[in-house]
Amino acid sequence: MSSTTRILGIEGTAWAASAAVYDAETDDVFIESDAYQPDSGGIHPREAAEHMHDAIPQVVETALEHARATHDGPADEPPVDAVAFSRGPGLGPCLRIVGTAARALSQSLSVALVGVNHMVAHLEIGRHSADFTDPVCLNASGANAHLLAYRNGRYRVLGETMDTGVGNAIDKFTRYVGWTHPGGPKVEQAATEGEYVDLPYVVKGMDFSFSGIMSAAKQAYDDGTPVEDVCYSLQENVFGMLTEVSERALSLTGSDELVLGGGVGQNARLREMLEEMCDQRGAAFCAPEPRFLRDNAGMIAVLGAKMYDAGETLALEESHVDPNFRPDQVPVTWRTRREASRDGERGAKRPASEEAFEPAGGSEDDGPVQGAEAIVDLATEANRVRKRRREKSYRHPELDARLRRERTTLEARLTSLARREGVPTPVLSDVDLLEARLEFEYVGDSDLRDGLTPAAVGDVGRHLARVHRAGFVHGDPTTRNVRVTRGRDNGRTYLIDFGLGYHTDHVEDYAMDLHVFDQSLVGTADDPEPLRGAVREGYREVGEERVLERLREIERRGRYLGDG
Repeated sequence: MSSTTRILGIEGTAWAASAAVYDAETDDVFIESDAYQPDSGGIHPREAAEHMHDAIPQVVETALEHARATHDGPADEPPVDAVAFSRGPGLGPCLRIVGTAARALSQSLSVALVGVNHMVAHLEIGRHSADFTDPVCLNASGANAHLLAYRNGRYRVLGETMDTGVGNAIDKFTRYVGWTHPGGPKVEQAATEGEYVDLPYVVKGMDFSFSGIMSAAKQAYDDGTPVEDVCYSLQENVFGMLTEVSERALSLTGSDELVLGGGVGQNARLREMLEEMCDQRGAAFCAPEPRFLRDNAGMIAVLGAKMYDAGETLALEESHVDPNFRPDQVPVTWRTRREASRDGERGAKRPASEEAFEPAGGSEDDGPVQGAEAIVDLATEANRVRKRRREKSYRHPELDARLRRERTTLEARLTSLARREGVPTPVLSDVDLLEARLEFEYVGDSDLRDGLTPAAVGDVGRHLARVHRAGFVHGDPTTRNVRVTRGRDNGRTYLIDFGLGYHTDHVEDYAMDLHVFDQSLVGTADDPEPLRGAVREGYREVGEERVLERLREIERRGRYLGDG
C-alpha cells in the first residue's frame, strides 16, 4: 500500500451513521459515529433511514474537518485520495443515503470512489489489526452470523445462520421480557448472576440455528425460570455453537488464525470462549478493539485504502448499492502475491483431522490426530481406529458432557444404520459412552479433500440420498468426513463421523445436508463448480428431486439483510 494513501470512509448499513479518515502512513483511524437508537423494539427501517438522512451529513463534515486539519499538502489539494462507502449488505433506504453522499463527496472533491462490502470489511479490519495473513473470520453481529475464509481469489461462506442473526436473536428474547434495546449488554450483565439450565443447541456442519433456543428461552422464562439463569444459559449455548463451528472451520481449512467481527463480538464471554478454543488448538486469535467490532466507518476506510491501491475504484454509473451484497461476490484483488501463494500452499498441505483414520504424518509413531472435536489414534491391533471426543473446556460442563454423550451415541447408531442402507462406512466394534469413545475399522487411503474428483463427490451424492431415503441426515458431510480408497475397490468412498446426524423426515433437513457438503467443496476445492454439479447428479440418481429443489431455494436465500 502506498504510504501516502488517505481515505474517507462512510458507513450506514443499518444502525450507525459513521464517517472515518484512515491515514496509511501513520495507520491512524479517526472515526465519528452517530448510532440510531429505537424508542422501543428492534430496528424500524423507516426510522433508521430518517436517522441516516439527518446524521450522515454531520458525521461526514466532522471527518472532513479532521482530514483537512491533518492534511499536510497544498491547500487546494483534496485532503483524501478517495471516498469509500458501504455498498451492502444492509437496509436499502439506509444504503441509498450513504451511496448518494459518497457520490456527491467524490465529485465535489474530485477524488475516486470505492465501494466496500460491509461483511468483508469486518474480516479485513481483523486481519489488518492482527497482521494476520489468512484467517478464518467469525462475524457475529445483529442481523448476521457466518464464517468466512479466503479461497481462490474470494472470501467464501463456510457456514452461516439458518434463520436470524445472533444479535437479533438475543434482542428478540430481551424484548419479550420487556428490556429496552440494545439487549446484548443486558443479557451479558444478567448472566453474571445466573446458573445453567438446559436449552437447545443446534449445529449442522458449520451452519447453526437460533430460532429453537430463543423459543425455548421464552418458554423457560414463562415457566418461572429466573431470567438470570436463562440469560446465562443463552450465552453458554449460543456462544458455544459459534465457537464450535469456528473450530470446525479452522479444521476444514487448515488455518491457524481466527478473527472476530461484528457488534456481538464485544461480549466478553464470546471472546473468552474463542480465545480458549484457539489456545487449545495452538491457533492465533484476534478480536479488534471495540470501536472496530460494532458498525463503523473505520473498517470501511481501511479496506477502501487496500482496494484503492489495488485499482478497485468505481465509475459513478456503476456505484449502485446492493442490500443483498454477499461477501463471496467480491473479487479479492488487494491481497499481496505472497498471501495468494500461501493460500495455494495451505490448500495443498494436509492439516491434522480428527476424522482422518491415521496419525498425523501417516506413521503410527507420530502420535494421535487431534482435530476439531476428537482425538483419533490407531489401535495396537491392525486396521483399527479409536476415536475419543475431547472435553471442551470453553463449554459449560453440563452442556459439554451431554453433547459428547449424545454425539457418540448417534455416531455409533447412524454409522451402522447407514451401512445397512448400502452406504460404505467403517465397521463399528466397540462403544464406551462414559469415555465418549468409539472403535472402528480403518477405511480408505485418505480424506476426500486431499483428492477431490467428480466421481468421488458423485458417490457422496448417492450416499447422502440413500441416507435421506432411510429417514436421517449425516449432519456434517464435509470433504473431511469422507474417506476414499485410491486404486482399490473401484475408488470406493466411505462416509464417516455421523455424530451430528439425526432422524428426520423434513425435506429442509435433507437439503441442508447437501448444502453443508456444497459449502465444504467451495471452501476446499480449487475448481468447485464441476464438483458441485457432480454431487447433484449423483444425488439425483438415487434421491428425490424435491430435495434438490429445496437446495436451490436455500442457496437463493439472502441472509445478509443488514447488520447491527
